[in-house]
Amino acid sequence: MNPSGREQFLGLLSDSMRDGALVKLTLGKAASADPTLENVFVRPVALRKGPSFAFVWRHKTRDVTKNHDLKESLALLERMIGTEFLDAHLFTRTHSAQLETGGRTDRLRVRTVGGKPPPDLGHDRVKRRPIPLGAPWLRALGVTDDGGRPAASMADKLRQIEKFAELLGHLLEEAPLRRDGPLRVFDMGCGKGYLTFAVSELLGERAWVCGVEARADLVDFCASTASAMGMAERLSFRRGSIADTDVGGVDVLIALHACDTATDDALAKGITAGAALLVVAPCCQKELRPQLAAPEVLSGALKHGIFLERQAEFVTDALRAQLLEWAGYRTRVMEFVSTEHTAKNTMIAAVRSGSPGNGALAGGIRRFAQFYGVRRQTLAGHLGFSLA
Repeated sequence: MNPSGREQFLGLLSDSMRDGALVKLTLGKAASADPTLENVFVRPVALRKGPSFAFVWRHKTRDVTKNHDLKESLALLERMIGTEFLDAHLFTRTHSAQLETGGRTDRLRVRTVGGKPPPDLGHDRVKRRPIPLGAPWLRALGVTDDGGRPAASMADKLRQIEKFAELLGHLLEEAPLRRDGPLRVFDMGCGKGYLTFAVSELLGERAWVCGVEARADLVDFCASTASAMGMAERLSFRRGSIADTDVGGVDVLIALHACDTATDDALAKGITAGAALLVVAPCCQKELRPQLAAPEVLSGALKHGIFLERQAEFVTDALRAQLLEWAGYRTRVMEFVSTEHTAKNTMIAAVRSGSPGNGALAGGIRRFAQFYGVRRQTLAGHLGFSLA
């Protein structure tokens, strides 16, 4: 009897882990008993005790990392693949393989890839920065000094840039990105371009990145800096508003700290264009506050303005997250950076994963809106979703 697709995949995986050819393994389409668990990522690491494998357990609001030796790793993966996770993607120095389970038969696809460099096994050593401190654009934007050290007042900004690059790197691994040519990335409301330059640095020649900003002086400054840094062919800036910008063909859409309903405009643009990944950090959520009609049990608490403001922020972002799920995106809401560095620290990340229009989700969204007295919301309006 011929081995099943799962058995062949496990054989390829075992061989790659034993002979040092494994680059990374991604497990998706979670079917485990833990509803918060979304993905598991595995890569080889070199520890003092010997070769091991780092498992990153990606939950909706946190990541958990554990290291296992070869025997433990193979036992764990054999148990999980095809049961707790229905999809598995294997990347080695010579092959890539994708296993899809859960149907009548397992589906296995294997293809040869060009000679990849050996994976970086660093773990006990100093962590590699996603953005090198010596990047010339960091100095040009005033984030670092001539010696590559954080400028006196820019330490928090540097932490924000590095944290964003780290998060984006993980999200890009999850997103169903196309492989036929450079990715198209839009950073909506990019301001002085700190994170726009970081995205271009992170993706390199893999992407064309465009920053959109309404203030002409910032657009001119960013464009001239990109040109001076030799990045103009893959990094551009244009003047315009989020609502009026054509983002056709976008793969990744970013909007960090776009004020009030501008976040909804950006999300709607990305959803309509079929973006594989949406990343927003909302700001100044004012739209729903006048509409909130608190249930009697909350009225005593929400008579205090600060609680009402925080409740409006929660309801706004919770509604956005649910609408994204309804629109066919797997959505996570997380802390961007610590509130020690910025109060605007909520990030919503959405990876395209299915078709829109789930009826059960729609009913839950309407009940949520009704509970808080919300009758209209900008993202719902853009998507043609009635909250009534």
